[in-house]
Amino acid sequence: MAAAPVLALLLLSALAEAAAGGDIVHHDDEAPKIPGCNNDFILVKVQSWVNGKEGDEFVGVGARFGPKIVSKEKHANRPKLTLADPIDCCSPPKHKVSGDVLLVQRGKCKFTKKAKFAEAAGASAIVIINHVHELYKMVCEKNETDLDIHIPAVLLPKDAGSALHTLLTSGNAVSVQLYSPDRPVVDTAEVFLWLMAVGTVLGASYWSAWSAREAVIEQEKLLKDGHEGLLNVEAGGSTGMVDINVASAIMFVVVASCFLIMLYKLMSYWFVELLVVIFCIGGVEGLQTCLVALLSRWFKPAAESFVKVPFIGAVSHLTLAVSPFCIAFAVLWAVFRQASFAWIGQDILGIALIVTVIQIVRVPNLKVGSVLLSCAFLYDIFWVFVSKRWFHESVMIVVARGDKTDEDGVPMLLKIPRMFDPWGGYSIIGFGDILLPGLLVAFALR
Repeated sequence: MAAAPVLALLLLSALAEAAAGGDIVHHDDEAPKIPGCNNDFILVKVQSWVNGKEGDEFVGVGARFGPKIVSKEKHANRPKLTLADPIDCCSPPKHKVSGDVLLVQRGKCKFTKKAKFAEAAGASAIVIINHVHELYKMVCEKNETDLDIHIPAVLLPKDAGSALHTLLTSGNAVSVQLYSPDRPVVDTAEVFLWLMAVGTVLGASYWSAWSAREAVIEQEKLLKDGHEGLLNVEAGGSTGMVDINVASAIMFVVVASCFLIMLYKLMSYWFVELLVVIFCIGGVEGLQTCLVALLSRWFKPAAESFVKVPFIGAVSHLTLAVSPFCIAFAVLWAVFRQASFAWIGQDILGIALIVTVIQIVRVPNLKVGSVLLSCAFLYDIFWVFVSKRWFHESVMIVVARGDKTDEDGVPMLLKIPRMFDPWGGYSIIGFGDILLPGLLVAFALR
């Protein structure tokens, strides 16, 4: 692998250092907090029941005002869902709805006004259908004073709300449960993710150290056999290794920051597709390198015989035999990456890429390692936490999770499905959190 592609992949790997699997509570200091309107924005599950049978589950967001929504499903009532009349509830409903949940359209009046009219009509809660497919934070105006609202309000995206609206207009008996389950502090998936990350660092570092020692032994053998001329030729040629210096360590973080901002501003479906292609190229190279190194122990003649390939150069027969499998594996992952099992393929490609980069990129001394990790530490802290002051959200986490696209985030991540989380999702860790410590561990072992 050439030096430039390796450094480019290392740069991309640092874009998503680390991110949690997401949170159901969203703190927003920009939205006004006043007495009676100071709730945190929380995600709310809306479980539907149609004609007495359990139906689809939808996810909405709770309002700044009103009482807190229960966290346990067993404590959540299952009242009847009723269409508001008028549908936007911007004026008092024409009929009393004793204990029902009112389903209303977004309309043009304030959220608090809708909630007050619904409460006056006897509703136990109000579910508002947004006019777009995204969720919107329901806030109060700074000059509002009458905020004594005693029913919860939940906003649903347009598609979810329209599904409930269709059920009601079709004559079905619909009831709903509103609750917001707590996320576990630690999920079992995070333990497996930690083991996978540590195992990758240790495996790649020991392999790097072992390869370095083998090279030294080979050099000593050549010296003993009197092949100084051959040794000089090999030393003057390209070893395929890339040594980082202090300047490149600092520039690496600067360029990574610029690229992260570009991703944040330009993030779109097509940009993520481009990252997927780049990741597949790196994954193919990494998987091929790992498989060739492993299989060469058993197929030594195929690993030591070469054929010249146009535009590439000399390639071993073993590499030619392994390459189609690696390419097919990456293509299949790219095609089915939205499937529930796709994380397995992504982790395999990612680990292979990380192991290969640790083999090729080297920290030559402790000074460079200290500068690299110190800069990466400041980079991580700044883009995860400090960036909120200027962008009102964590730039790193937004890019890692792919919040501005329909994708699950950038592919430069290892991830495992959360096992005991009622909200599902993934526990994820960026390549940078594995690669950078791995480079230092590999240096220490060498």
